[in-house]
Amino acid sequence: MKKALITGACGQDGSYLSEYLLSLGYEVHGFTRGITGGAWPEEHVVLGVTYHVGDMRDPVTMENALRKVWPDEVYNLAGQVFIPTSWTQPEDTFQVNVCGLASLLKIIQTLKPDTRVYQASSSEMYGNVDGALNETAKMVPVSPYGVSKHAAHELVSVYREHGMFVVAGILFNHESPRRGEHMVTRKVTRQVAKWALGDAGVLELGNLEASRDWGFAGDYVKAMHAMMQLDEPEDFVIGMGEAHTVGEFVQAAVEAAGLDYVACRRWIKHQVPAFSRQNELHHLKADIAKATIMLNWKPTTDFKQLVAMMVNADITKEQKRIAVEVQQ
Repeated sequence: MKKALITGACGQDGSYLSEYLLSLGYEVHGFTRGITGGAWPEEHVVLGVTYHVGDMRDPVTMENALRKVWPDEVYNLAGQVFIPTSWTQPEDTFQVNVCGLASLLKIIQTLKPDTRVYQASSSEMYGNVDGALNETAKMVPVSPYGVSKHAAHELVSVYREHGMFVVAGILFNHESPRRGEHMVTRKVTRQVAKWALGDAGVLELGNLEASRDWGFAGDYVKAMHAMMQLDEPEDFVIGMGEAHTVGEFVQAAVEAAGLDYVACRRWIKHQVPAFSRQNELHHLKADIAKATIMLNWKPTTDFKQLVAMMVNADITKEQKRIAVEVQQ
């Protein structure tokens, strides 16, 4: 039985990957800052996973987890992922995203160098580069988060050249009902769910014309695993191969809830300064030809299915919240 250790195990990707690896017969261990005290939603804590408490900024806890698990595969999904936070806390962003990976790779190289390692890279590394982006496209990140991910991505190449099996998945935006509520997609679907249940609250957004390549996180974790099964380590771009604007996401969410988009537009405020990013990326689109050919991977959930999945999940959550308030 293969053993896998997942850092950031209670995040969106970590929970989906945990479920997928368990379905394949893996013994799955999670490395997380903690699962008690309601720190994570219930669906993020996966039955059958053994969790180890630690922090990417603390090499001692990482080494302890590695010694206990002695994994065949390590998936590094931990990170500071919120781009606005990277502007206010750049030091912490680099400590987690870059120094954390550096410590992890050093520990694995020293203790168990045959362990295979997956690194979660990001489309934010590209910056404002036009066209569909593949593994060799120029990278000019425009945020501290993007720079931190680029630095970590370069570490992958360095350790791979020194004989370790390390791969990087350059994932474009991937969403789900488990996406953090501070992310724009969940902000949209949560508010649309409230509209569907009679709330007339305002949805404040930044640039509605910014476009992203949005896919389902549950599909993307399968690509992560496929990368780790290759004979030789390589990096892969993972996405849908199509881009949609924030405005299109909002409209799809409204329509998925069975509402009239024209009527709902009166509750939408955009170009709100508080939600307009500094040095914002205007367009991101993936070229997934390499993953399609070498991994035999393709997404199974399309854009509208993804949005509907998220809206329906948030409607259910909002109904439960209202029911609890009524009972109280």
